[in-house]
Amino acid sequence: MSRYDSRSGDPTSYRDRKSDSGFGVTGYGGSARSSSSKKDCDGAESPRKFDLDGLTPFEKNFYVESPEVERMSEKEVEDYRQRREITIEGRDVPKPIKSFRDTGFPEYVLEEVTKAGFVEPTPIQAQGWPMALKGRDLIGIAETGSGKTLAYLLPAIVHVNAQPILSPGDGPIVLVLAPTRELAVQIQQEATKFGSSSKIKSTCIYGGVPKGPQVRDLQRGVEIVIATPGRLIDMIESHHTNLRRVTYLVLDEADRMLDMGFDPQIRKIVSQIRPDRQTLYWSATWPKEVEQLARQFLYNPYKVIIGSPDLKANHAIRQIVDIITENQKYNKLVKLLEDIMDGSRILIFMDTKKGCDQITRQLRMDGWPALSIHGDKSQAERDWVLSEFKAGKSPIMTATDVAARGLDVKDVKFVINYDFPGSLEDYVHRIGRTGRAGAKGTAYTFFTAANARFAKELIALLEEAGQKVSPELAAMGRGAPPPPSGHGGFRDRGRGYGGGRPWN
Repeated sequence: MSRYDSRSGDPTSYRDRKSDSGFGVTGYGGSARSSSSKKDCDGAESPRKFDLDGLTPFEKNFYVESPEVERMSEKEVEDYRQRREITIEGRDVPKPIKSFRDTGFPEYVLEEVTKAGFVEPTPIQAQGWPMALKGRDLIGIAETGSGKTLAYLLPAIVHVNAQPILSPGDGPIVLVLAPTRELAVQIQQEATKFGSSSKIKSTCIYGGVPKGPQVRDLQRGVEIVIATPGRLIDMIESHHTNLRRVTYLVLDEADRMLDMGFDPQIRKIVSQIRPDRQTLYWSATWPKEVEQLARQFLYNPYKVIIGSPDLKANHAIRQIVDIITENQKYNKLVKLLEDIMDGSRILIFMDTKKGCDQITRQLRMDGWPALSIHGDKSQAERDWVLSEFKAGKSPIMTATDVAARGLDVKDVKFVINYDFPGSLEDYVHRIGRTGRAGAKGTAYTFFTAANARFAKELIALLEEAGQKVSPELAAMGRGAPPPPSGHGGFRDRGRGYGGGRPWN
């Protein structure tokens, strides 16, 4: 039996736990503060001063260092972190683990990990799991595709299994906030896969679909809720759930949530959660706004950064940037598709929903198997398009930035930026849909005079990743105007189909 698993009955049944009641407290906003003078790890006064009178204590520190990890010398730890590009901040940081067995996860969780085919923990898991299991707040900075979902979900399962079982009317124990429906659904799929063996129930709460099934899930009682902020607030205000039992809070893609304007909703939700919760805060980038929010929500956190904290692209992705004019884009796209189309999945990013629909319609008229996904589509249609794309039935998908983050589709071989995004962060996330989980990929980008302000930063990003910078882009980075007619498109970059339509 795992050192985390104190159950005396059936080791796979969460239902055999002790049955203390909930906390009986209705909200935890600014009123749950006291004159406590606790300091955070920076020495500043903690943003989470709180009065815990009337709140039922709960367990959150489950970490016991394995003998193998304990034997690691400081030099070995330092070498391991350096080799795997792990940077840490905070006091009393635990050593990283090297194997899944070092975590001491319950056997039924480890079986699921083995079944999923994982060989060793990713860098964010190696350092993040011991941090999360210790019950401390955690800031994790890691690119998408780095394994961070399991970095917070497996400790969440351990956390749930140590808490009193849900009573009628109780809300969830674990709350995961995500910016988009697609990401929320993917997280819930993982929560179901890894939580089912210990009978932990989860549900996904998001807008754009009928509330009925979601309401029924909440009323039946679920230990884990994955939600987008707007629909969750709707459910709370309609009294379909409450956050009184939440002791483990995850904010995933925090930078994206702020980009999308969710700051007020996040604050409203967090004000309803007991202040001594454990909070895990995940972001791919670390702009000032994200840091400010973290300072308000977290107390004495660990911080782990995978790779450089500076913005950089995945080195497994080949990046090709073509300087063209706006009216050349569609013809260039068709020529490129003729070069690279081999049945592999191709993801094409547009700036607008209207552009997405127009280009998709034109591609289909020209015989290309394309479907589109964006925020105005119904959830049912978005789910269907994703399933067709994942299955390879429609190997071309056009998308707005709704698909730039969190979308985890295996074997996307090519990403095409038909429109350059509004920031370098979004560019990195878009091209990160390929080259995932150790695979290689290629990203093509159409760059116009309207994008010239990004030229210098884009060049730095390309050079850091060891990519070629075209003379035209280099000139634009120096402030020169782009050539009036572009430079002839993507040539000699893949096998062609002689202008034919292989998918007619």
